[in-house]
Amino acid sequence: MKERRVSTGYRELAAILRDAIQRGDYAPDTTLPKQQVLAAEFGVNVNTVRKAIGVLDAEGLVTPIRRRGTVVRARPPLQRLGTDRYAKSKWKHGDVVAFAADREASGRDWKPADQTQTVARVEADPEVAEALGVAAGSPVYERARLVTDAGQPTHTLTSYYRPADVEGTRLVDPAPGPAGRGGGFQVLTAQGLEPDTMTETVHARMPTPDEVDRLRLPAGEPVMILRRLTFASDGRVVEFARGVHAASRFSWTYTFKIPD
Repeated sequence: MKERRVSTGYRELAAILRDAIQRGDYAPDTTLPKQQVLAAEFGVNVNTVRKAIGVLDAEGLVTPIRRRGTVVRARPPLQRLGTDRYAKSKWKHGDVVAFAADREASGRDWKPADQTQTVARVEADPEVAEALGVAAGSPVYERARLVTDAGQPTHTLTSYYRPADVEGTRLVDPAPGPAGRGGGFQVLTAQGLEPDTMTETVHARMPTPDEVDRLRLPAGEPVMILRRLTFASDGRVVEFARGVHAASRFSWTYTFKIPD
């Protein structure tokens, strides 16, 4: 292999490899050449290659895997629909819940068991209490879901409800999968609390150690944090939800009419 010289150190080598990955020279889920091969090709030592790969790992472009090598992360990610994922035509008149709508939009199969949950009666923390309009420490139902795609965790979503709104419904059933046909929104509708309006707030941060473990995140990958308020037509909040999404596993798409 012809030796290619770079004039400086690992940052410049990282830039060259980054450009090659983004051009598609190294396809998703394939491995980069071995470090010794890259060192010979670019005329640098192996430590320089190792540091360059560390930069790409921190940027979320590659993942070093023992006994396999440096793997280029698979892309494109799942398409996460914006307003369309909550369309009533999907859950009120059909049985496609929000995470399944994302899968279908991305051309991927899904099954109910891709969502698992635990349900518990807990004390409302200050954020939950403010959202639901109850006193801090009041009992609320917590429904914590873990969603996977082909066995890989993609995100968690934890919803909170007033006990009087959901007691005895499928929303307090911990069985895997959506809460029946149409999911939780259909359950709320049957309770006379049909979802009408939503407010979602999203921001990014680095994950906690528990989030790294639960979502199986590679080093350096951030998470997208979702806060969701679901309102009935009278303005009453009927659900408050908090989500943690692996940043590289989603693209976020919104289609809406531009307000006057």
